[in-house]
Amino acid sequence: MTYNVYKILTPEEWNAAKENGKVITELDQNDGFVHLSTSSQLGLTLSLYFRDHKKVALLQVDTNMIEDKLIFEESISKGDRAGLFPHIYGELSIEHITKSWFLERGAFILPDEVLAQCEN
Repeated sequence: MTYNVYKILTPEEWNAAKENGKVITELDQNDGFVHLSTSSQLGLTLSLYFRDHKKVALLQVDTNMIEDKLIFEESISKGDRAGLFPHIYGELSIEHITKSWFLERGAFILPDEVLAQCEN
């Protein structure tokens, strides 16, 4: 695979993941899969689900390591989002994370290398 997918966590969720080795969120547990975003989906995901957070952790996931668990599907909340969204049916381990960044409030300024992927 030649694309990247990303997971957004609160700093507390990221700290917990580093301690127990697995990325686990309440939303993912409730929905039965791990929610991810492509680079082009990050802006709206941040705006819709993290607007009340002053800081978040952005995690880049190694798609080669999760290829057999990764499925692109329509949004479960039909009408809110368009396109196909990456979901993992299974666990997301911190071993699957290739890079991480902390984004701070300021309209969540994304790293240039992530934004560049939107243009490809």
